[in-house]
Amino acid sequence: MTSKTIRKKRIQARDNLQQRFIKQKRRNLLAKPGPREMAIVLDGLKPTYNIGKIFRSGDAFGIYKIHLIGIDYFDPAPAKGSFRYVPAVFDKSFSTSHQSLKEEGYEFFIFTPHGGKPLQDIKLPKRSAFVFGHEEFGFSFELDDYPDLHSVYIPQIGRVESLNVSVAASIAMYEYVRQHSLKGKT
Repeated sequence: MTSKTIRKKRIQARDNLQQRFIKQKRRNLLAKPGPREMAIVLDGLKPTYNIGKIFRSGDAFGIYKIHLIGIDYFDPAPAKGSFRYVPAVFDKSFSTSHQSLKEEGYEFFIFTPHGGKPLQDIKLPKRSAFVFGHEEFGFSFELDDYPDLHSVYIPQIGRVESLNVSVAASIAMYEYVRQHSLKGKT
């Protein structure tokens, strides 16, 4: 294949992904918040697999909503239909998302591979917002501009530097549910 053919196929694949997303986004307008008052903030993640997987885990754990920062579209297929059940909020910047969630009484926890406190040692408030940055480039904002962000990490003993972002988000959601289990709900 020529480079021109490869480029054409990539553009076609991106266009197909955007069309699937637009169709699914209409269904998301009917999504109702889950029973647990946790929010996930995804800051500039790649539009491939991780975002959909986080929606799937969010549905499984009954989260309230997911804020997407600087994300215009993503592949809804890995969500396995869960994108229609978990409310999505699309923000252009972290400051917009931060202000909105702060007004609702949320406390923020950012995940970094180094520094902060171990996730399991934090007493998570009912209104917890977990913030995850881009898989390669990190956060789109300066951490020093938001002194109310609590830095946490998930302890690891292997040689890998960090966990996949959808895996880390799922662990965070599980820890929240473990600390705030609802009677009659599993």
